[in-house]
Amino acid sequence: MNVPDDLSIGERIRLLRESRGMSREVLAGMCAHSVDWLKKIETGERDLRQHALIMKVAAALQLTDASVLTGSQGVGQAIALGRLHHPGLPAIWDAVMTRRLAPAPVPDTGDVAALQGRVDQTWRVWHSSSSNRTEVLALLPELIRSAEGAVRALDGDGRRAALVAASDAYRLTGQATAYIVPSELAWVVADRALAAAQDADQPAAIAAAAWNLGNILRETDYPDEALQVVTEAADLIRPHLESAPDDWHGIYGALQLHAAVTSARASREGDAWRYWDAGNRVAKSLPASYVHPSTVFGRANVDFHQVSVAVDLRTSRKALSIADDLDPDVMPSVERRARLWVEVARGHLQRGDRTAALHVMQLAVKIGAETVKYTPAARTAAAELWRDAPRALRPEAATLAEQIGLQAVS
Repeated sequence: MNVPDDLSIGERIRLLRESRGMSREVLAGMCAHSVDWLKKIETGERDLRQHALIMKVAAALQLTDASVLTGSQGVGQAIALGRLHHPGLPAIWDAVMTRRLAPAPVPDTGDVAALQGRVDQTWRVWHSSSSNRTEVLALLPELIRSAEGAVRALDGDGRRAALVAASDAYRLTGQATAYIVPSELAWVVADRALAAAQDADQPAAIAAAAWNLGNILRETDYPDEALQVVTEAADLIRPHLESAPDDWHGIYGALQLHAAVTSARASREGDAWRYWDAGNRVAKSLPASYVHPSTVFGRANVDFHQVSVAVDLRTSRKALSIADDLDPDVMPSVERRARLWVEVARGHLQRGDRTAALHVMQLAVKIGAETVKYTPAARTAAAELWRDAPRALRPEAATLAEQIGLQAVS
């Protein structure tokens, strides 16, 4: 249908929704938000500027281009099934959703130890490669099948070890498929990671799986449930910490940082900094060089999260001041370094400094191109730069948009 040029984005949503015979309840539900949230957008009481939410609404309205919502001055982007696409996803879908029913060959204990080693190595690829999503997605299908087979074939301690390996593999699957996976697969992966860890009866594995589930809950707009999951997991592992190895402390600290960011995004400033302080205390209790193998919790990650919390609380001056004192190279994770620069870019955008934001977004792409391409906050920042960059910088903003898959409207 033809949408008048003078309509606001909220008016466009209402017009398109009503033209399709959709109630507010239906559209709000498809976007995982409340009816009141949608009503305020449609009536102009609330702005809709987040790129990820614009894409979600556009997909729910079955649009083929986001510019139908944003108007002629907005950012256009082709919409494919409401989520980002990656060619490695079909093989993951097959490995997760098509479970083998035939009896598995019985591996020996050494095979299970080797399996855990392969899972650990794949986590290292996730954190060390600038094309981490592509490389890890290629390795995961066989890891998932091997772990599932070992769980079915073994019993006793061997089975428990296989369950931990399976939980770790599913946790990594959750990380690697974030923002590209259909919701049904995301929930299956999160549930299998947690179920395997609980079956193994290993507190650190349970806590790590809860951290992963919290990520999925938070990113699918269930912040209260995410906070409940990670705080309950912290309560579960806390009694074991006095005599536990460093990695148990590491996952406990990661849970605190997760709660800090979740609280910050809900504008709960006191809670956010209280949880960050708890994570900071954990980092101080560990060796200065310590880094958790999968969450990369450690001194550098605590400092990086301080920037994230400040940005999510919209205290950009504080965020940028903290970032000025950081040395990103002390973080061994390429993925996490790229995300730090995205957070710094968000801080600059909050202050209206688009030149600085563009510069650091270019750094983020140089460090971890796939991290930027498949992270909604990064795409939102790039879309804002594309839309509002100073005239002299528009060619660079357009190049950045092209690098991460935002398509210009001709």
